[in-house]
Amino acid sequence: MEKLVIHGGNRLTGEVEISGAKNAAVAIIPAALLAQDVCRFENIPNISDVITMLRILSSMGAQVRYLNKHTVEIDTKHITSYIVPHEMTRKLRASYYLIGALLGRFNRAKVSLPGGCNFGVRPIDLHIKGFEMLGATVSVENAMINATADYLTGSPIYMDKVSVGATINIMLSAVKARGLTIIENAAKEPHIVDLANFLNAMGADVRGAGTDVIKIHGVQNLHGCTYSIIPDQIEAGTYMVAAAATGGDVLIKNVIPKHLESITAKLQECGVKVEEYDDAVRVVSTGSFRRCNIKTMPHPGFPTDMQPQMSVLLTVANGTSLVSEGVWDNRFRYVDQLIRMGANIQVDGTIAVFQGVSALTGAPVRADDLRAGAAMIIAGLMAHGTTEIENVIYIDRGYEDYVEKLRDLGADIYRKEFTDDTPQSGAVG
Repeated sequence: MEKLVIHGGNRLTGEVEISGAKNAAVAIIPAALLAQDVCRFENIPNISDVITMLRILSSMGAQVRYLNKHTVEIDTKHITSYIVPHEMTRKLRASYYLIGALLGRFNRAKVSLPGGCNFGVRPIDLHIKGFEMLGATVSVENAMINATADYLTGSPIYMDKVSVGATINIMLSAVKARGLTIIENAAKEPHIVDLANFLNAMGADVRGAGTDVIKIHGVQNLHGCTYSIIPDQIEAGTYMVAAAATGGDVLIKNVIPKHLESITAKLQECGVKVEEYDDAVRVVSTGSFRRCNIKTMPHPGFPTDMQPQMSVLLTVANGTSLVSEGVWDNRFRYVDQLIRMGANIQVDGTIAVFQGVSALTGAPVRADDLRAGAAMIIAGLMAHGTTEIENVIYIDRGYEDYVEKLRDLGADIYRKEFTDDTPQSGAVG
């Protein structure tokens, strides 16, 4: 097992290159099943979630070939199975996208309920409703989702709640359905637009992605293509906050600045200078921050996946800040770790009150989930003393080469092996 060791207090400076978007890649890779052809993906992030998804496709009969670290070729012509068992999905929440993709290809799918981070109830009722509106019969037995249809038929589908996962799954299952599907109250995140662009590159007819109404005219066949994944807005936002938190000066390259607008706005509200370029942003910070309030919302609002990282900054902001979580019901578990480091935080349901302190102090902590792990890294970078972070497997799910990237910016951070009999601070009871 590994943990991270961070000696805090170093100012981050220099340049960092952002990888391909995790949330786009784990949706687009299953979509290759729909083509029954060869697809080449560029700007693929080298992270454990992507590696797991590729292993799942490989185990189903796909031929997966890395051309280089960030380019992979997937041949799905010889896949005949529509069943994905539990041992393949237990570490990956995005495995539920295989339901929509397999349903779209075979009119059948049998996929185990997904795993991944646990910070609240993740019902798939909206996914099931979408499949049923397209003509599928769906049941859940022994933790397996079983969806079958003689054929899929396009239908108007109104989403009772904005859901990224359900929007993506309905898109995947509808692109080869007969007729027109209209998804109303659809999610608008950048990775949904990226998925639509990939599907269209394969010959689909998807319109309106990025708005709250997506129209999909079903087609009979899709073909392979070459496609480049968009940059990861959450990785970019994480480095933006890390640069700010350490009083740094960092140029963050390979980004789409428009995707970062809500993050940029909050950093500027805290007194951080952010300069935008065509495909880069520069963050310059004095290390002194004004208070601000944050409410997470579906895109284009402030992203829930940036809430823990931005909250770390508020622990040392002057005054009192309020953070309202509007997407997940249990995303403040990381607060206990920040309190160990000297933060003054009170949580009441989905609202956290941050009273700024002068500084954080290094301590043994853990990553409770992917983004909470990123928050612990930022806290360690800005704290006085040494911070050790356990459960780094969560962080590896979504950040490529983050230790090396942070070192190149001047951070004192490294991985350290420890055994199971080593006392684990903050271990879950």
